[in-house]
Amino acid sequence: MNKKYLLIGLILAFIAYAGYTFSESITPYVGIEEAKISASNVQVKGLLDKTVTPHMEGDDFVFSLQEEENPEITLLVKYHGMKPDQFDEAFHIVAVGKFQKNEEFFKADKLLIKCPSKYEGQK
Repeated sequence: MNKKYLLIGLILAFIAYAGYTFSESITPYVGIEEAKISASNVQVKGLLDKTVTPHMEGDDFVFSLQEEENPEITLLVKYHGMKPDQFDEAFHIVAVGKFQKNEEFFKADKLLIKCPSKYEGQK
């Protein structure tokens, strides 16, 4: 009987641990304003802000995102790496990372480039 309870306890502990680990790995989508106050990693989706020319600063690729609904809300992004392929054709850009409050920029660990589909005209 004790082995049965031990097995059930171990299974429940594993499920709880797996759920906790999974919830920690989820990175939510937020708007630019929410990204600026978030204490954890987030995903920010936006359009390329044409007022800031994308450029390299040392090993960082720097550009600015603007909200689609309100283009006046912008976010300076620094991505440690080279300019991604198809960046110039991007429709939406998703930056994954954390806002650096003391330096006033978003440090992106990952960039996701959303390009218009080449099949869009065939619909």
